[in-house]
Amino acid sequence: MADKDTLGRAGEDRAARHLQRLGYRVLDRNWRTRTGEIDLVVAAGDVVVVVEVKTRRSDGFGDPFEAVDARKQARLWRLAMEWIAAHPDHVQGRRLRIDAIGIVGADPATGRLEHWEDVA
Repeated sequence: MADKDTLGRAGEDRAARHLQRLGYRVLDRNWRTRTGEIDLVVAAGDVVVVVEVKTRRSDGFGDPFEAVDARKQARLWRLAMEWIAAHPDHVQGRRLRIDAIGIVGADPATGRLEHWEDVA
């Protein structure tokens, strides 16, 4: 596994723990289709949330949230619709939201974590 993949996986693990501490239940991780991948799908109460996780060793190449541009947001919505079609039982009576979590630090377990809700 490449170093970048290891960093990304560690960031996703931390994001999942963060969301679980907030009361979310992880429904899916790294869900893939031909058109892309969803990092995390979580649920709490009346909401299902598709979460994009961006992990960076430093902000030298920009803030992680800069990568969640309009094109990425549109792709996340398309993927969310595909996930819903494949998992209709999980969304009945719930609304859908797209969130992003950015983690910056050499060690994702201790780096700065920001959680932005409703990014798309």
